[in-house]
Amino acid sequence: MPEPLFSNRPSSERSRDDLAEEDALLTGERTGHSYGDVRSWKFWREIGLFIWAVIATALVIVLAVIYQKAQDPKHSSPHPLGKRNLIFMVSDGMGPTSLSLTRSFKQFQNGLPYNHQLVIDQHLIGQSRTRSSSSLVTDSAAGATAFSCGMKSYNGAISVLPNHEPCGTVLEAAKKAGYMTGLVVTTRITDATPACFAAHVNMRGEEDRIAEQLVGDYPLGRVVDLMFGGGRCHFLSNSTENSCRSDDKDIVALAKANGFNYISDRKGFDGLKGGKAVTFPLLGLFADTDVPYEIDRRNENDIYPSLHEMAEAALTALGEATKDSEKGFFLMIEGSRIDHAGHHNDPAAQVHEVLAYDKAFASVLRFLERDPTEGVMVSTSDHETGGLSTARQLHATYPEYLWYPGALANASHSAERLGLEYGEFLSKNPSDAEKTTFIKSSASSGLGIENITDEEVSKFVEEPEIALYYYADMISRRSQTGWSTHGHSAADVNIYSSDPKAALPLVGNHENTEVGDFLREYLGVDVAAVTKELREKGANLMVTDADGQQVSWMGKLPEEGQRLDGQNHVTSFGKDYRKRGVVHGRGCACGH
Repeated sequence: MPEPLFSNRPSSERSRDDLAEEDALLTGERTGHSYGDVRSWKFWREIGLFIWAVIATALVIVLAVIYQKAQDPKHSSPHPLGKRNLIFMVSDGMGPTSLSLTRSFKQFQNGLPYNHQLVIDQHLIGQSRTRSSSSLVTDSAAGATAFSCGMKSYNGAISVLPNHEPCGTVLEAAKKAGYMTGLVVTTRITDATPACFAAHVNMRGEEDRIAEQLVGDYPLGRVVDLMFGGGRCHFLSNSTENSCRSDDKDIVALAKANGFNYISDRKGFDGLKGGKAVTFPLLGLFADTDVPYEIDRRNENDIYPSLHEMAEAALTALGEATKDSEKGFFLMIEGSRIDHAGHHNDPAAQVHEVLAYDKAFASVLRFLERDPTEGVMVSTSDHETGGLSTARQLHATYPEYLWYPGALANASHSAERLGLEYGEFLSKNPSDAEKTTFIKSSASSGLGIENITDEEVSKFVEEPEIALYYYADMISRRSQTGWSTHGHSAADVNIYSSDPKAALPLVGNHENTEVGDFLREYLGVDVAAVTKELREKGANLMVTDADGQQVSWMGKLPEEGQRLDGQNHVTSFGKDYRKRGVVHGRGCACGH
C-alpha cells in the first residue's frame, strides 16, 4: 500500500524553527533563539555581498580601461579632451594608381616580394570625393580650401568662398586657441595648398600677396610659427637677383620686422640641429621656386633638405616648444611635387616623389609613437593628377597586359631637369647635328634610353620649347605607363591615418569638406569666430597692388569667365614662364 505523500519526508531546519516558535507562542517560553538577530545578520550579509559585487565590477572595468590604455598609450578618441597634436599630410596630386605604380617600382628595384607594401599602404582608412563648387574636377586651391575651411569653393580660390568672402581656416583658429602652427612643403610656400591655411586671396596666382599675408601682413597678423619650403623669389624685391615679384617690396625684411628668424640655405637648415635649435617664429626658404624633384634633389642633398628632413625638424621643434604648454601644435606637411610629376606625365619623377612622401609619412608615425602628447596624423590628397594608369596601349593591335618598372629604374633625372639642360644647351646656338648628339646623350645618361628613334629626336629639334614633355613621353612609352591628361582628374583619393580609432569620422567614403570638419573638431577650435573676425577687420581694408592701384586686401576679383585653375601646360610652364621656367631654372608653376 503506497505511503502518504509526506509520511517520510525529513523536516527542514526551518520547519523545526517554526514548530519551536509555535510552542513558544502557546507556552509563553522563549525558544533560546532570537529571530530578530537572524534577520539582522542576513541583512548585513546581503549588504556585504552587494558591496563586494559593486567593487568587483568596478575593479573589472578599471582593469579593462588600464589594459586598453596600455595597448594604446595615447588612449585615442575622436574627441580628445586634453592636450593634443594634429599633423595633416597632403599628397598633392597622388591618386590610388600612384601607389600601385610606386609599390611595383619599389618591389622591382629592391627585389622585394609581390606582397611588400609601402608604409602608407598599412594605414588606409577611407576615400575622399574631390569636386569643387565650380567643377567636377578640382584644382589645388579649391581642394585645400575644403581642408582648411571645411567648405567648398571655386577653382582658384585661396580660402575665399564663391561670394568672395574670406573663410577662417583651421590653422588660424588653432593659433587663436593657443596652439603652435607650422607649414612644410616642397613647392613654393606661396603655392595653393600652404596658402590656403594662412592666406586669403581671390585668385591663386597672386603669390606676391600671399607671401605678404604668410608673414602677417593681413587682418589677423602672424599666425604661422614655422614655414619650410621653396618660393624665395616671391619674398625678394624685384630689384634683387632671382626675384619673381612684380614690385619692389622686400618681404624677407617684412618677415623679420614681424619677428621671424630667416634661413635660406642648407647650412642654415643644418644649423637647426634637426629642430633642437629652432627659435620661433621661423621662415625657411630653400629654393628660388620649387625644391627640385626628389630624383634630382637626392644628388644635390648638400643644397636642398628633403621632405622627411624638414618634417622631422618641424615636428621636433614644435614638440619641444609645446612640451610644457597646455596646447599642442598643428602642422601641415605637403608632398607637393607628386602633382607636378603628374602634370609633366613623368613616371620616373612620380615614383621618387611618392617614395619621398612615404618616408616622411614614416617619420611622422615614429614621432607620434614616441611623443608623450596625444596626437594623430591624417593624410589625403587634394586630387589626382595626370589620369595615371599602369597600362598603355602603344599600337592598334590588342594591348599587352604589361608595364615595365625596370624602365623607370634606369632613370637618374627628371624630364624637367633634362628639359632645362636642353634649353641651356640651345642658348649656345648649336647645329642640328649637335642637337641630335646632345639629345641622344641626355636620353642615355638621364633616362637610361639607348634606343631613341630618329622620329623622337626630330620632335626635340622641331619643338624645343616642350622638350620636357618629350623626355617624359619617352620614359612613359618604354615603361608602358599611361596618362589621360596633363591636368587633374575627378578620381576619388585615399585617406590614411596613424590611428583609425582617433580618425573614426573619416573611415569610409567622404566629401573633402568632411576632412576639414575633422581637423577642426579634433582640435576643438572655433573656425566660425575667425571667419567673423576676418570679415570685420577686413571690411573696406585696401592695399596697393603692383600697378599702384587700391584693391581689396584679398586682391582683385576675377574677370567674368576668367580661368583660375591654371594655364596652358603644354605650351608653357604657366603664366610665370619667363621667371620660373627660363630665368631661374627651377619649378614649373604647374601645381594647379
